Amino acid sequence: MKNATRVFASTFGAIFALAGIEHGIGEIFQGNVAPGGIMILSWPESAFFRSLGGEPAMTIIPNLLITGILAIFISMILLVWATLFVQRKNGGLIMMLLSIAMLLVGGGIFPPILGIIIGAVGTRINTPPARWYAHLPMSFRRFAGKLWAGSYIACIIAWLSMFPGLAFIGYFFRVNDPTLILVVLFFALGTLLLTVFSGFAYDIERQIDPPSGTLVSATI
Repeated sequence: MKNATRVFASTFGAIFALAGIEHGIGEIFQGNVAPGGIMILSWPESAFFRSLGGEPAMTIIPNLLITGILAIFISMILLVWATLFVQRKNGGLIMMLLSIAMLLVGGGIFPPILGIIIGAVGTRINTPPARWYAHLPMSFRRFAGKLWAGSYIACIIAWLSMFPGLAFIGYFFRVNDPTLILVVLFFALGTLLLTVFSGFAYDIERQIDPPSGTLVSATI
């Protein structure tokens, strides 16, 4: 299997970049008008996005059409970078900068903030925190590493349940339960953290010297 942290950063960087594109499309549909302030809704009149509060976003651009175009443009750059270049030197840092830009031009609130977090994880693709993990029992490290594949799949399902899952349920079945939204959100965030942790453990286990059971390299 490839580097787990790289797979994670690429997958979820791409997912949140696609979410940014979706926000941009909604802003373009609102036309050549000025927003009412920094905080905006990407889909204010859409019944499909009603359960998600109309998809909140923010923009420093005083025009929704231009905001949407920039949101799509930057999100597409992030999509390409996440899928092809995140493993390069400073790849995670560039992902973080692109996510900040996406936040400022209407790419949503959650997608760019999570993109910043994913970018921070991406900075450790080639240097997982082995020294910190070295203080954990070997059996626990191995157990955490074995959790990675399952947590990765669960994390994808959880975030797809957030969107478009909640939007579909709200639109087609008229279910708009704040408790359900919170449960799905906490599950998605929980599996995200577990996938990061287990991914680091998986990558570190691949650096273990089998005969001695010691870390080949214990980088910070």
